[in-house]
Amino acid sequence: MKTNNKRMKNWLVGGMIALTLGACTKDLNRTPLVGSTSASVYADFNNYKSVLAKLYAGFAISGQTGPAGKPDISGIDEGTSNYLRQYWQWEELPTDEALITWTDAGLQDLHNLDWTADNPFVRTMYQRIYYQISLCNEFIRETTDDKLAGNNITGDNLATAHVYVAEARFLRALSYWHAMDLYGNVPFVTEKDPVGAFTPKQASRKEVYAYVESELKAIEGTLVAARGNEYARVDQACAWTLLAKLYLNASVYIGEDHSTDVITYCNKVIAAGYSINLDSVNSYKNLFLADNNTMNNEVILPITFDGLETKSYGGMNFIIHGMIGGSMPSAAFGVNGGWGGMRVTPTFVSQFTDITGATDRRAMFWTDGQSREIPNDPTKDFKQGYALTKFRNVDRAGHQGHDATGNFVDTDFPMFRLADVYLMYAEAVLRGGGGGNAATALQYVNTLRQRAYHGTSGNITAGQLTLDFILAERSRELYWEATRRTDLIRFGKQTSAAYLWAWKGGTMNGAGVKDAYNILPIPSADLIANPNLVQNDGYK
Repeated sequence: MKTNNKRMKNWLVGGMIALTLGACTKDLNRTPLVGSTSASVYADFNNYKSVLAKLYAGFAISGQTGPAGKPDISGIDEGTSNYLRQYWQWEELPTDEALITWTDAGLQDLHNLDWTADNPFVRTMYQRIYYQISLCNEFIRETTDDKLAGNNITGDNLATAHVYVAEARFLRALSYWHAMDLYGNVPFVTEKDPVGAFTPKQASRKEVYAYVESELKAIEGTLVAARGNEYARVDQACAWTLLAKLYLNASVYIGEDHSTDVITYCNKVIAAGYSINLDSVNSYKNLFLADNNTMNNEVILPITFDGLETKSYGGMNFIIHGMIGGSMPSAAFGVNGGWGGMRVTPTFVSQFTDITGATDRRAMFWTDGQSREIPNDPTKDFKQGYALTKFRNVDRAGHQGHDATGNFVDTDFPMFRLADVYLMYAEAVLRGGGGGNAATALQYVNTLRQRAYHGTSGNITAGQLTLDFILAERSRELYWEATRRTDLIRFGKQTSAAYLWAWKGGTMNGAGVKDAYNILPIPSADLIANPNLVQNDGYK
């Protein structure tokens, strides 16, 4: 299913040296760098791309052998510890878009919005973020100008090394954004800090915000031009999109409105030549199939998976297997069975006036044998709540992904895509941002609805384009793409008693919860280990 398209597609981790080294990629045909040292690895420029690959792979896989056996993080099931799996759970399970049947210790706390600093998922997401930051720090530490000169990296190789460093700085900024968004005031460490026994100081949310902003602006001129890099590698458009997301949520992070900056960076992305495919009734559906790396000019930054080369029990493997249960035929989804996990709340279903998908083709519900309502404890029965069919491990011709056993999937996860940029632009205009206009905002929203309705029957008028409409449209367009928690917080609805969904707050009809749950606590173990840290308000 997966093709190179003259771009790098598969990142395969092959081993590690100390904390960071040892990745190899299938298309580089290299052996793992096991047994090497930092000095020997960085002395040979041919190794640099392989080490960079580990930084990308850190979002997709959870250890050194795949799918399990040598985990990056101990103390929790390896598949559960996967970065994307953890991030997806925190962005989706505490919201109106998803709930889960499983009873792993602490997991139901996410949907109930009653976690504590001892919750294992609070700890694991935190550890995964900082593990990823440490990987990036080490790569950047070993590729300073002085060290590059000392390793005789010159000419074209030197220029390429600078691009690699810019990509690593972006990936670190992405993880710091996740840390700030999820945990607020967080430990802060960069390549300039010592390696080994070190207790980092805690940075305020405002300080981390300023750091992420400055990093993205600093690397913008060094990154490859938008749409000019290999598939799944960072380019300028990735930095612009993350800046837009940062500014969109500035009112939450630092108490300031930066809607004008949102428009500025959305305009940069939109001018780069990405497009929305309106050709087919299946144009939306095709974004989430096993061959979604091909014929796709919308996704700005994917997290890539391959059933043979990127094996994990997290990531897209978790999402696709986990959403299948009840009467759903797993073979139609290109896998060998369902895990009977995730469904949606009735509140999410109500976002669509027609749930059959005959009009708005984004409505991809499995209703056979499923009840819309969830009258009992959501852990009891997968058949309570409609299931979703959005992601599949089959290509447009219906062929299963690379792994013939159906254990592991090829489908890539769209971390950033143009539809989100269109909706950010429209929201920023409605919030009074300068540099945009209402007619263009309406055009962008209607472009997405024309794809959804395969025609203009779903178009809205200027009077219908409100902030409430944008929040609902973001759910219809971006559901299960790990944006919802952040969106609800920005709109003041995540903890509010004025916006409820089934089992919010642990009750069948939903209940408001304390505002402390707009962020996560610093894990208890880290508070004990690092005396520089202070717990977030509302947590013990």
